Amino acid sequence: MTNVSSSVNRREFLKSAGAAVGFLTALSAHPEAVIASVTEQTSAPNLQASLSSDILMRMQVELQRALKKSAKERRWVMVIDLRKCVGCHACTIACVAENKLPPGVVYRPVIEQEHGVYPRVTRTFTPRPCMQCDRPPCTPVCPVNATYKNDEGVVVVDYDQCIGCRACISACPYGARTSDFGYTYTEGTPVADGLIVGQNVADDYERAKNFEYGKGYARTSDKASPIGNARKCHFCLHRVKEGMLPECTTTCIGRATMFGDANDLDSLVAEMINKPNVMRLKEELGTDPRVYYLL
Repeated sequence: MTNVSSSVNRREFLKSAGAAVGFLTALSAHPEAVIASVTEQTSAPNLQASLSSDILMRMQVELQRALKKSAKERRWVMVIDLRKCVGCHACTIACVAENKLPPGVVYRPVIEQEHGVYPRVTRTFTPRPCMQCDRPPCTPVCPVNATYKNDEGVVVVDYDQCIGCRACISACPYGARTSDFGYTYTEGTPVADGLIVGQNVADDYERAKNFEYGKGYARTSDKASPIGNARKCHFCLHRVKEGMLPECTTTCIGRATMFGDANDLDSLVAEMINKPNVMRLKEELGTDPRVYYLL
C-alpha cells in the first residue's frame, strides 16, 4: 500500500513539475504570447464577472443606491442565513475590533446550541445582533430619552445623555444590550517598564477613540462616555453613512449575513425576507424586529 501511495505521489509531483517547466519554457520562448494569455484571463470583463457573483458586490451597489434617498425613505434590515453560518465567530471579533469594545461588551455574539444524542449530534449557530425593533421595548423605559429610534429606524444610544441606569438592558427581551464598566484587556498585566511593555503603554490602543455614531469617544478616564453607559449594536451606522457595509457583513466568510434597504424592492434583502423559510426571533412579543433569519 505504501509503495502504491509513493508511486502516485511521485507521479503527481512529476506531472506538476513538468507543467511548471513547460510554462517556464513557453515564457522564455514567447513571453509576449504567454503574458497576453494571462492578461486576457484576468481582464476587466472576466474579473468583473467574478466579482459580480459575490453578493458583497451586489450589496455594495445597493447601499450606494439607498444612500441617495432620504433617511426616512430607507429601511435598513439585516438577514442572516443560518444554513451558511459555520460558527467561526469572525463577525463577533470584527465587531469588537471595529468598535474597540472592552471586556464584557459584545454587540454580536454567536449563540451555539447542540442537538441530538451521540452519535447523532449536530450544532447550530445563531448570530444575535440588536434586532433594531420597530416597536422596541427598550426605548420607552429610558428615563432621560437617551435611547431612541433615529430617522432611519435604527435604535441608537446617546452616550452623552445616558445616565447608566440600565433600565433598557432589563427591558430588552433579546439580551442585546450590555453595560460598559470601563474594563480593559490589559488589567492585571505588569506595569514595569524596560524589557516588558508596561500596562500604561500596552493599553494605548484600548484608550484610543472609537467612532460609533460618527463621533470620537476616547476612554481617557473612568467617567468618560461610553464608560458607564448602555451599549449595543447600531448596524455600524458610522460605516454605512460613508458607503461601507457593516463590519460583520463584510467579514462573514460564508456570506451568511446580508444588509440593505428593504424598501428597495430590487435589493437582495428585500428578496430574502420574502422567502418562505424566513423567521424572526420572538415575533410573538410584537417587537417587529428588523433582523431576519433564513432556516
